[in-house]
Amino acid sequence: MLRLHHHPMSAASRFVRLILGEYGERAELVEERPWERRPEFLALNPAATLPILTEDSGPAIVGGMVIAEYLDETRGAFQREKRLLAEKALERAEIRRLTEWFLVKLDGEATRYLVRERVFKLEMRPEDGGGSPDASAIRAARANLKHHMRYVGWLAESRNWLSGPELSYADLAAAAAFSILDYLGEISWEKEPLAKEWYTRVKSRPSFRPFLSERIRGIPPVAHYAELDF
Repeated sequence: MLRLHHHPMSAASRFVRLILGEYGERAELVEERPWERRPEFLALNPAATLPILTEDSGPAIVGGMVIAEYLDETRGAFQREKRLLAEKALERAEIRRLTEWFLVKLDGEATRYLVRERVFKLEMRPEDGGGSPDASAIRAARANLKHHMRYVGWLAESRNWLSGPELSYADLAAAAAFSILDYLGEISWEKEPLAKEWYTRVKSRPSFRPFLSERIRGIPPVAHYAELDF
């Protein structure tokens, strides 16, 4: 039995959920608000970060890429052509590079700040850091996001999928982040049509469907969020 501690606006959490969907695995979802620092949550991960995966009575597996590696070894290795981490060493290196780009670099320059300022602060108590959004942080994140969008457009123009000829962890990591940013209406898809075409292909996959019906309380998505043809 797999159990995933996650937050619906955590890109790394969505990344793991997409992997589970692609591999046909079910997991019990436990929504966490990391800033509340529940004792049971801290017992799994003293760093109070998401996502966290447990299997049966095994130890906690912490972090998007760490969980992805675990799922590759325990599930992906038996998926043959559906495996999301390539067989060849150089191809695996490129997948890992881009996965880190979207889970770490994009998150640290844009996603994390937009989510914190526009979503988390509405849920957090003042003593936990809640309050009014920081307009300067939002402006900086939006400026950084433009560069990431151009990069995705360049990758989509030069490759079939972001890391190469086949769907990989890189696509799922990017789609996880962009699905959150798209929900919040932060992406101007018309400025990067090739990135939009790539995202539409990922968005149309069965593993993506649960996200299209999910809603954040008090924050409705943009009108096109659930549309496959947008």
